[in-house]
Amino acid sequence: MKVLVIGSRGQLARALAEAAGSHGALLIALGRPHLDLTRPRTVSDALAHEQPDIVINAAAVTHVDRAESDPEFAFAVNAAGAAAVARACDARGLPLIHLSTDYVFDGRKDAPFTETDAPSPLNAYGASKLAGERAVAQHCRNHIIVRTSWLYSAFGSNFVNTMLTLAASRSEIPVVVDQHGNPTSAHHLAEALLAIATRLLGDGTLRFAGIYHAAGEGTASWHAFAEEIFRCSRLIGGPHATVRPISTRDYNAAAERPRTSALDCSKLARSFGLTLPHWTTGIRHAVARLMADHRVTSRSAHAEHAP
Repeated sequence: MKVLVIGSRGQLARALAEAAGSHGALLIALGRPHLDLTRPRTVSDALAHEQPDIVINAAAVTHVDRAESDPEFAFAVNAAGAAAVARACDARGLPLIHLSTDYVFDGRKDAPFTETDAPSPLNAYGASKLAGERAVAQHCRNHIIVRTSWLYSAFGSNFVNTMLTLAASRSEIPVVVDQHGNPTSAHHLAEALLAIATRLLGDGTLRFAGIYHAAGEGTASWHAFAEEIFRCSRLIGGPHATVRPISTRDYNAAAERPRTSALDCSKLARSFGLTLPHWTTGIRHAVARLMADHRVTSRSAHAEHAP
């Protein structure tokens, strides 16, 4: 199985690269400038050159507040770029797994969102990703759209890295307590995506096409997420801090966030027999790797303020 991953520097692309071998997959990850979602010709050229069996689109503008200040670029990548990938895959008869987000929902539900709930994004990032979902469904017959939530890993910019970096120079960190979702290990999601890819290629039909939710089991607030990060870090002598609960109204952000964006992942279990581990399961691994790589010993200039 030859897998082309669109996006080479993000945490999911890197997790996929690590997991590929155990699934017998040859994985090629391409990003800018070689494959640029704002330049559709580079997408079709990459598919023609690499001749993959399946494509996973993990590339996106994911910085929520930056998308709010530059929605044109967010839509260019997350919507028009996704459409370009979908058209190129359909033209070559390739299955496409496209990554999306819990932020397509408005958070105004008292239970986890299912795939049949109507999306209603609150911000430009969510709107651009929803437009991308619709483009993928329209332009590629053999598509799987995977919505995930609050991705974390030992790679790149994510909440675990940010918390540990801040704790290296602060004794107390304010973190939002009234937003809830499913923290999800990129490593666990990568394993699930490769299992889905194997199943799609083995099945050879379009019966699985559609939207699926894939996120860590269980829900948490950002505050609880931070506390678990510091608990794991403290156990191995890493940086930790007191987590001070604050409300969403006290967190100054450009983009509105859903109060609850938890995802119901039962369709994934029914269709593919897959359930991602509990959200806490991968945190200690991510913390240990970040510490081993010496990436959280001092505050990073690029660390974002915690949600």
